[in-house]
Amino acid sequence: MAENKLAHQFAEYSEWRKSLVDSICDYRSWLNEQELNDAQIDQRIGQLLERLREDKLNVAFVAEFSRGKSELINAIFFAGYGQRLLPSSAGRTTMCPTELLYDPSKPPSLQLLPIETRASDVTTSEYKRYPDEWKVVEFQVESSDSMIEAFKEVSNTRRVKLEEAEKYGLYNPNSSDDALSINKDGTIDIPCWRYAVINFPHPLLEQGLVILDTPGLNAIGTEPELTLNMLPNAHAVLFVLAADTGVTKSEIDVWRQYISGTRWKQKGRLAVLNKIDGLWDALKDDDEIEREINKQIKTSAELLGLEPNQIFPTSAQKGLLAKVNGDEALLAQSRLPELEKALSDELIPSKKEIVRDNTQNEIGDLIANTSLILESRIAGVKEQLDELRGLRGKNEDVVEHMMSKVKLDKENFEKGLQRFQALRSVFSQHANKLFTSLGMETLKTQVHTTRETMISANFTKTMRDAMDHFFTDLKSKLLESDTQIDEIKHMMDVMYDKFAKEHGLRKSEPPLFSTMRYQKELAKLERAYKEQFNTAFNMLANEKMTLTSKFFETLASRVIHVYEVANQDVETWLKAVIAPMESQVREHQLQLRRRLESIKRIYKATDTLEDRIVELESIEKSIHGQLSDLRVLKQHMGNALAFESRDTFKAKVA
Repeated sequence: MAENKLAHQFAEYSEWRKSLVDSICDYRSWLNEQELNDAQIDQRIGQLLERLREDKLNVAFVAEFSRGKSELINAIFFAGYGQRLLPSSAGRTTMCPTELLYDPSKPPSLQLLPIETRASDVTTSEYKRYPDEWKVVEFQVESSDSMIEAFKEVSNTRRVKLEEAEKYGLYNPNSSDDALSINKDGTIDIPCWRYAVINFPHPLLEQGLVILDTPGLNAIGTEPELTLNMLPNAHAVLFVLAADTGVTKSEIDVWRQYISGTRWKQKGRLAVLNKIDGLWDALKDDDEIEREINKQIKTSAELLGLEPNQIFPTSAQKGLLAKVNGDEALLAQSRLPELEKALSDELIPSKKEIVRDNTQNEIGDLIANTSLILESRIAGVKEQLDELRGLRGKNEDVVEHMMSKVKLDKENFEKGLQRFQALRSVFSQHANKLFTSLGMETLKTQVHTTRETMISANFTKTMRDAMDHFFTDLKSKLLESDTQIDEIKHMMDVMYDKFAKEHGLRKSEPPLFSTMRYQKELAKLERAYKEQFNTAFNMLANEKMTLTSKFFETLASRVIHVYEVANQDVETWLKAVIAPMESQVREHQLQLRRRLESIKRIYKATDTLEDRIVELESIEKSIHGQLSDLRVLKQHMGNALAFESRDTFKAKVA
């Protein structure tokens, strides 16, 4: 059976990430052994390791009903179970957004959020913090039948009155499409569940893969969290079409607005033309069938604004069957391996590049700081050795003079310490001012005020003005933050220069930082708001309550998340700015104390001079050894960061 390249490459990516974690853990252990670690450095390393261990790869599947989306997920990821895991049959099977992941802290289970929660203003992300709100169905991982039975729950529906469906935003009395869904008794079928999370230890899910299965295109419009959070942040989105229906108008709209729109990233967006087996006609030869498939590809590409090579024809059903039965010929005919290769080529390298760049910058800064400390130590030891070697054969007066000189250096440095303490005070004031601009409490108050304004508004313009003011104020706060960041960096530059000149401390360049990435995230959200809701037509076409309670709550939760990340990043940056100077000041203070103690001992007993020189030479040798160890650790981490797959390496060698 041909190897699933996506699974293979993802496994290699996970191994690469693990080797990176191991090399960082080695660095941390070495710092502890050499007594070079401190609370701030350890916290930074801990945060870096946590990010790597919690790293996820999110793949979303989007399609209209009956496009074979669930079957495609089964074929790509779960064929190893020998049967369908996710429900897949004619008609609508996935009734609510379903997330597949693995959290080892929870038992294998299906968690279901009742549809009634749509009547509240709370987003699904917020509900994830309240496990009591979810129905939990546990299953046996060893039993495929147990899993299949549990997973069927996501397909369940119930009949309700139109008023109830309307309250949940699942029925629009002005929609002709919704009118067709009304039953003879005047009721309508709605999903039992708003959201589902399947937690089980599949090998790929254990390695950090998260799969999002969406329940048809209409759900994308009714659950704003999909459009504002999950789809934009997915590392790959597979938009599944069907060869037997072609591209419909609703599919074109969703593709342009939610998947390939200008406001979202374009990498990892793939269009899949499924069910090509419907074109396998026994009365046609292979060339005729190929021409028919190519015609469908060309038409789909034109309608979606893509190149033909960006449309991937496949048969999920035949691909799954081929994998289950070990039929190589059928698998090749299904073209599933070509889609898996494209997905892995799009997904893994771009994700790895992001993780590598972020890790490289953080590790480079940490190692540079460690190197700075060791170089400071060796400079101090050399200075002491030069002083003590100069005392060989000298009388007590010379030693006393030397002691006076060191005392003077120490006094001068202590005056510098007073300036440093004053700097720390000013630094704290600037930091507090910066956190005021990015303050979470202020933001939450602003969210509350905007929400209240929109709910009480009688006119579309009032609602639009409230949202415009909301985003304008957010942008203003971020620009204020950038001003504070520039002031902090300038202040630290001046102080580093001063300490370098006056006390011989090595100048360290404070790392650069900007709020540009958060401004871009907010700009995306603002564009989403304007495209969907900032016209009088859309305001009137959507109920005001639906707008405020669904769209705005999701929008606000995304803004709060952006600010939370910004606060964490700013805190890390502030530590990175001040930490090198703090370390050097501590080291310099320690070296001065040791110099003074050495000369005092020699003044009292001259026979200790040679002993002290030997001791310092041993320390010097030890520090050189530490620098050598650090270079090796740096090389190991460089190798871990630059790790390439065995296939890539073989290709290069060949």
